[in-house]
Amino acid sequence: MARLDAFLVQFNRLLVALALAAIFVIVFTNVVLRYGFASSLAWAEETARFLMVFGAFAGAGLALRQGSLVAIEVLVDLLPRPLRWLVRAGGLAVMGGFMALLVWYGAAFVDFGWNKETMATQISRGIPYLAIPIGAGLFLCHLLLFAGRYLRGDFERSDPPDELLADPLPEPSSNAGERG
Repeated sequence: MARLDAFLVQFNRLLVALALAAIFVIVFTNVVLRYGFASSLAWAEETARFLMVFGAFAGAGLALRQGSLVAIEVLVDLLPRPLRWLVRAGGLAVMGGFMALLVWYGAAFVDFGWNKETMATQISRGIPYLAIPIGAGLFLCHLLLFAGRYLRGDFERSDPPDELLADPLPEPSSNAGERG
């Protein structure tokens, strides 16, 4: 189970990284073309938007694991342990139910949009709509594999490097006003 969990995390990180890299390449290329050559790619904005939505949906499960989703954990942490567990279990049920609904209705939305084309790219609207059921499905997988640790409040927090925690401004010297 641990190998499946590790594979899911790595696969999901790769999906999000590829989406972000593609957005960067598309937008950067379009900016260079627009301002450097007075021309632009008609499909760039639409494609970047679709990739951004996909990246947000695909990254939600990773955010859950790191405790980065919007939550008021301070109140939950103040509760006694049994009540804290109960509140988190309720949260799990709500998140799981909501994501299951997103998979179900997202698939229906894909089906609805499959015979329609997007404006700029002229692809089936069902293709970008796939971000909904795929992202919600990934979230559900993360939720199922992470549920025990979530109930304990054991998130995979990644602490920032020490360089980012250091004071970025040097201490003012006593002779800061003097020129030398």
